[in-house]
Amino acid sequence: MNTRKLGNSSPQVTPLCFGGNVFGWTIDEKNSFELLDALADSGLNFIDTADVYSRWKPGNHGGESETIIGKWMKKSGKRDRLVIATKVGMDMGGGRKGLSKAHILESVDNSLQRLQTDYIDLYQSHADDPVTPQEETLNTYAELIKSGKVRAIGASNFSAERLRQALEISEKHGLPRYESLQPEYNLYNRAGFENELESLCQENGIGVISYYSLASGFLSGKYRSAQDLSKSPRGNIKVKSYLNERGSRILDALDRVAEEKNSTPARVAIAWVMARPSITAPIASATTIDQLKDLIAATKLTLDAPSMEVLNRASA
Repeated sequence: MNTRKLGNSSPQVTPLCFGGNVFGWTIDEKNSFELLDALADSGLNFIDTADVYSRWKPGNHGGESETIIGKWMKKSGKRDRLVIATKVGMDMGGGRKGLSKAHILESVDNSLQRLQTDYIDLYQSHADDPVTPQEETLNTYAELIKSGKVRAIGASNFSAERLRQALEISEKHGLPRYESLQPEYNLYNRAGFENELESLCQENGIGVISYYSLASGFLSGKYRSAQDLSKSPRGNIKVKSYLNERGSRILDALDRVAEEKNSTPARVAIAWVMARPSITAPIASATTIDQLKDLIAATKLTLDAPSMEVLNRASA
């Protein structure tokens, strides 16, 4: 499978990133191992997770996803074939949150222990921290890169203004810069990234690994009415807001292109994101082998100009 450069960092990543938020949330350890085996065998090498995954599930405390990935890497011996991205900054309970030096240093060691690895390929600020000076955060990341615990850093959920400030600080003080951005981006949610962030990333050569590539499953076509919301734990959380005239228009366009390409709406939706010149690798997750096969097939689907126009017009 072809790989792409992630910003100016060394890891070469496949054009699709697997979202590890499902591990320990909607699928258990056994099923997670089966998916990870199939993922590695397919040639995909990029996995995204976070320390907070999946603290929101009753009985969880955070770190469940990293723990499962770590156990699998230990068992499979395939760590060297993978690019592992994780994140820090979200509320872990007990006041453990943000991007302060103390919290990052504690969190990175916890993530390394759960992942059972000596290094993290891409360590990301999960969300902006308006309280901690960005100089403190970036200096801390510099220490982690120098020590070998982290190879590159990225930002998630940053505004264009705050990302621009971070890049300026890195350049001024000779500090590592954010080599990637993780924004929400898909056929339904376009404006937040395209209005300012897209041009900023392109101008600075920043890799983009967009999340919610399937809009929480909505763009797969399995949610078409309020009655469908019970199909998944995610149904009532976000998908309900997509059930409107524009959402129906986008699904109709996906159906049309999928039929023309002898494909599926999910594959087409992901292929559309991958076709954007600014995107390095969209993030998408799966809970079954069949869903994973659909994601892998999307990496082999090329959309021509007429198909892109149909989708762009429907989602405008």
